[in-house]
Amino acid sequence: MSAPGEDTFAEEGVEMEEMDDAGSDDDEGVDMAEEGADGEGEKKVYVPGIEPLQPGEELEMDRSAYRMYHECQTGAPCLSFDILRDGDGESREQFPLSMLLCAGTQADTALSNRLLVIRMHNLHGTAKDKEGEESSDEESDDEEDEDKKPQMELAMMPHYGGINRVRVTQRGEQSLAAVWSEKGQVEIFDLQTQLEAVHSSAAMATFIKQQKEATPLFSFSGHMSEGFAVDWSPTVPGRLVSGDCKKNIHVWEPREGGTSWQIDQRPFSSHSKSVEDLQWSPTEATVFASCSVDQSIRIWDMRAPPNSMLSANEAHSSDINVISWNRSEPFILSGGDDGLLKVWDLRQFKTGQPVANFKQHSAPITSVEWSPVDSSVFAASGADDVVSQWDLSVESCDVGARVEGVKDLPPQLLFLHQGQSEIKEIHWHPQIPGVMISTALSGFNVFRTISV
Repeated sequence: MSAPGEDTFAEEGVEMEEMDDAGSDDDEGVDMAEEGADGEGEKKVYVPGIEPLQPGEELEMDRSAYRMYHECQTGAPCLSFDILRDGDGESREQFPLSMLLCAGTQADTALSNRLLVIRMHNLHGTAKDKEGEESSDEESDDEEDEDKKPQMELAMMPHYGGINRVRVTQRGEQSLAAVWSEKGQVEIFDLQTQLEAVHSSAAMATFIKQQKEATPLFSFSGHMSEGFAVDWSPTVPGRLVSGDCKKNIHVWEPREGGTSWQIDQRPFSSHSKSVEDLQWSPTEATVFASCSVDQSIRIWDMRAPPNSMLSANEAHSSDINVISWNRSEPFILSGGDDGLLKVWDLRQFKTGQPVANFKQHSAPITSVEWSPVDSSVFAASGADDVVSQWDLSVESCDVGARVEGVKDLPPQLLFLHQGQSEIKEIHWHPQIPGVMISTALSGFNVFRTISV
């Protein structure tokens, strides 16, 4: 689906592109076509990072490796996005699917940025190839294809300054977005009018007519520099934590009324360099974790400022970019500039040793997230343009015969997805098992692999 230009604030009924002709998206079993002397392509498995493509070789997507696969663009690229929970039900797998996202752009100029609410719907599964079958009614096939075209609505609000990170939460009837921007402020936006617009053509028309710059419910300038780290509490509605590039962390307490927050001006300050990511504990309401350019991961209790309770120093050999706290097990996942993925058991955190360590990506890790439905499954993305999916419950003895070229891969590695350039962030959909969304310089991918 192509998006409106940067000077268009909202558009209804934009069509998403399906991936029939959309570049190379590949997993471990992707076909690599190699031209032989007779012009026939010899196909073999391509594994990213093992060997480079040779001249004349090109990657071809193995559609059978995906249960669903769509891509879209929204004008300027989005460095960050989050998934808004909807009222369509939990654990839904029946096609067509729909979803709501909130994203922020990183445009060429500060004035061209937008805070987006995106509604994608009529998302069908990957069509099974009908080789050798002749349709008795081509016209009805065309009509069916038309019916299955994915759709997208965009409600775009102008936002001065590029958006570094977006995180959303529900507080009562409010859908709130916390936005870290390059202007050095953390702002809270109420998404109600944008959500109404993507669900109703009349509301969209009104929204476009009244278009104005996004006005925050609340903003905080106390960080004194820009940052990326921000997270909403999963246990206390409206509670927030934010961290900046100058090493400081602030906890936000919501006030009555839902439009303002109490922020302690004294920061949590045990890190010595930029705080890159923050995650609240899914079970302990006052506990959160952080990671930093100082190569440490720290655990904090907001009742005991300003220092951290626990730390793993030199957790990675370089900057630690991202962390994710497992929802049902005492595990934290981390990814760093060293390209490593590490799993930390909080019961053994003081040892400074991870319980698992994976080196599959050949460039810095840009995003990590545990699956919301399976506590042993996680995904990661890297600056090597790969999204990897993993399952810690798989052991070497579980793996049967493997094709040539993938024998040396860790057995826990389920899938390698490609086809995007400069992947910045990934999320599992909390209400649609196995479905992932990734954002990159080249736009969004929405997919479910056969592995998860």
